[in-house]
Amino acid sequence: MYASAFYLRYNKFNKFFNKRSLMMDSNHLSDRLKKVASYVPLNSRMADIGSDHAYLPVYLAKNNKISFAVAGEVAKGPLENAEHEINLEKFDDIILPRLADGLDAIKLSDNIDCITIAGMGGTLIRDILKRGQNKLSGKEKLVLQPNVGEFILRLWLMNNEYKITNEDIIREDGHTYEIIVAEKVNETIHYSDDELQFGPFLIKEQSQVFIDKWCNEKIRMREVINQMNQAKKHRPIDRINAIEDKISKIDEVLNK
Repeated sequence: MYASAFYLRYNKFNKFFNKRSLMMDSNHLSDRLKKVASYVPLNSRMADIGSDHAYLPVYLAKNNKISFAVAGEVAKGPLENAEHEINLEKFDDIILPRLADGLDAIKLSDNIDCITIAGMGGTLIRDILKRGQNKLSGKEKLVLQPNVGEFILRLWLMNNEYKITNEDIIREDGHTYEIIVAEKVNETIHYSDDELQFGPFLIKEQSQVFIDKWCNEKIRMREVINQMNQAKKHRPIDRINAIEDKISKIDEVLNK
């Protein structure tokens, strides 16, 4: 049941990323995956969950950045893609492809110290981490790249004593992507609502990509309000006011 849900939700983004894969291989990563790769520590024993073609671990192995990797996939087709790439590049002694549900791809004997999960929704990434908590030793660095739902993912990290140690945001092919890096700590973590929504690092750095993302979000929200205002019978006043509050919050953050 879970595997089916995982695959259906993962495939929401497959059409776009399959197009990207035609132009990408382990020698030429997308900017998105290069940014994820940059946060994987040297000599890591990594697990790449939802690895698809295994481009990320193969790229890292080629650049002598990892000593071991698991390329986990929940579906047979993507796993076969990963196996093909790993064998083609002759890294079958370093990278192990495994058909498994989320973190079930990890064995405690793997001694994984870095987990990457990229190209999924924040809710799905949260669910993978939540369901696989018995596979987390607490020593792993998490390098996460949600396509949407960053708030939900940050909230889970905070509530489970994972401290966000770095963040990044990039724009590629008309899409904006955020990268969240986190580590387990033995202390209570607290982020404000603004930090959960906008990112504790991103809100401070205020990069141009960050500014553009939220300016575009304001435009989208204004369009939604305009559509609601055209309602002939009952304008949804409460919903309009809620969206107006969100726009005000974006203005407040961008004008700090």
